Amino acid sequence: MNILLWHVHGGWTDAFVRGSHDYWLPSTPDHGPWGLGRAGRDWPRTVHEIAPEQLRDLDVDLVLLQRPAEIARAEALLGRRPGRDLPAVYLEHNTPRDDVPNTRHPLAERTDIPLVHVTYFNELFWDSGRAPTTVIEHGIVDPGALYTGAQARFGAVINEPLRRWRVTGTDLLPRFAELAPVDVFGINGAGLGSALRMPGRVRHAGDLPTHRLHSDLAEHRVYLHPFRWTSLGLALLEAMHLAMPVLALASTEAIRAVPPEAGGISTDVDELRRTARVLLNDPDEARHRGRLARSTVLERYGLDRFLARWDAVLAGSLDPTPRPARAHSPGR
Repeated sequence: MNILLWHVHGGWTDAFVRGSHDYWLPSTPDHGPWGLGRAGRDWPRTVHEIAPEQLRDLDVDLVLLQRPAEIARAEALLGRRPGRDLPAVYLEHNTPRDDVPNTRHPLAERTDIPLVHVTYFNELFWDSGRAPTTVIEHGIVDPGALYTGAQARFGAVINEPLRRWRVTGTDLLPRFAELAPVDVFGINGAGLGSALRMPGRVRHAGDLPTHRLHSDLAEHRVYLHPFRWTSLGLALLEAMHLAMPVLALASTEAIRAVPPEAGGISTDVDELRRTARVLLNDPDEARHRGRLARSTVLERYGLDRFLARWDAVLAGSLDPTPRPARAHSPGR
């Protein structure tokens, strides 16, 4: 199958393109949001870059949509309307941002494009209207059990921690930095320690290539996931694959992904701090919980399961049999 998709979410795409299809990514000279292409990633040979003006000559079997504007963009480039002239699937990465839980999804009235949520939390909180919906949980390319925990420090991955602040739990970092230094990886984090008035205890560790990020993270005793509102951070699942013990706020999908025995999960920050002390002071216990984290995540978020679920949805989207519409939401 020839699948057209834009490179929007690198971590998610890293798993999706490991399937048995050919994947076509628009690429432009500026490598902007509509033409990022492969972006130098080590992806299989079945992942192809293509100039947008060449798409009309490509025999596209299905378009995977990830942003509302992609529907019109795909029609303009392909000369076919997604969901009508061309099979399409819409993937929702994000939690709703506005009037939660009443936010209406942009595809709520489309019955011709299946809506796939990456978490059950997403499906629960979006008002998806009549759109046919399903959930395909994340899949992770296994980096291996690299954990050493040699450094009694916290590691965290937070993109744009200064701009996103309370959403990402940036304001909570000092409460953990009182126990041990916190190294924060990700984009646009320069000056984080000074902004939190803890320059010696909270450090922006840079935006590293994936292989270096994994090896550096694995040296940290505990992975910290302080997000209040997110779909489900892939870095959390990657840390569990590394066999790191994890501490997470019991909000959004983390409550499903992280069993307590894999580290600690709670809405009580003081409870997480108490667990953190145990893990920081007892490397054997940290290793034990990290092994449990890895066994859990391999079972639930393994790559084979992810790709099999996607193959079923993609095959169903090519089937011309009409799909049943969802009932209208009450009161609409």
